[in-house]
Amino acid sequence: MNPYILTTLLFGLGLGTTITFASSHWLLAWMGLEMNTLAIIPLMAQHHHPRAVEATTKYFLTQAAAAATLLFASITNAWLTGQWDIQQISHPLPNTMITLALALKIGLAPLHAWLPEVLQGLDLMTGLILSTWQKLAPFALILQIQPLNSTLLIMLGLTSTLVGGWGGLNQTQLRKILAYSSIAHLGWMILVLQFSPSITLLTLLTYLIMTSSMFLVFKLNKATNINTLATSWTKAPALTALTPLILLSLGGLPPLTGFMPKWLILQELTKQDLAPAATLAALTALLSLYFYLRLSHAMTLTISPNNLTGTTPWRLPSTQLTLPLTILTTMTISLLPLTPAMSTLLLP
Repeated sequence: MNPYILTTLLFGLGLGTTITFASSHWLLAWMGLEMNTLAIIPLMAQHHHPRAVEATTKYFLTQAAAAATLLFASITNAWLTGQWDIQQISHPLPNTMITLALALKIGLAPLHAWLPEVLQGLDLMTGLILSTWQKLAPFALILQIQPLNSTLLIMLGLTSTLVGGWGGLNQTQLRKILAYSSIAHLGWMILVLQFSPSITLLTLLTYLIMTSSMFLVFKLNKATNINTLATSWTKAPALTALTPLILLSLGGLPPLTGFMPKWLILQELTKQDLAPAATLAALTALLSLYFYLRLSHAMTLTISPNNLTGTTPWRLPSTQLTLPLTILTTMTISLLPLTPAMSTLLLP
């Protein structure tokens, strides 16, 4: 892709998210979300592969449907209450509609079906943008409207953790596994949103760090399915040794960074007398952990079969920039000791 066009598109992505962040009026927020969607579409379709075009079309249709629902709900709210302000969604009908529209935008279960399919059709860098940056603007809106229907949020959260764990069990494609991992993590965030928005923000931050490092590992190894992971030890032995730690951090095992948000969320849910929800969420985390362990096993404990799909690649030195990967991997593995500091900063 032409670097000028790429720069323009990335600038459009940044601007769309910034406009949504800065807006207090529904029309402006909607405009920011639309800019976001339109800026990523050429990035998604840049390889002109039928799978990429199909994924782009699916993404465009779901995002357009979500944006239309959002616009309709905000107009309904203005009609019912006379308010265009984002934080003045006091009527339950537009509030619920907006919550569901934003859930469709970020891919929360049961509105998740587009996410694994879309992510599977994209290259790893566009997939990284879709799984991280594209979640920020809708999340900012969800945090601002403070949804009134608490049962809806808990149901969305628990369904997402369950679907995210269950859906990933049978997958061999890494991008689909990462998509289900994303759905499960978003479920955890939505679960605690109404009780402690600051814990949701912390979970979002750790999710961004862990997912980015995982995508960059796969990009460095040019891996798109489980079979190709078995050859990664020939390319980057040290990174292959560290990758299971990144995966276990995503699964939420102590003493890794990913344990911190899960620990705080379960603690907060128990404080709110929601022990059954906390128990169910903790059990669904085991489902996710299984497929992270499966990836770790494929990467570090198996030698590649000598068939066409697992042919050992040329051992040429990589020309890719590895500094972001180094920083993100370090953060993914070693931030747990900061939990007391985070609790002091974020929690009231």
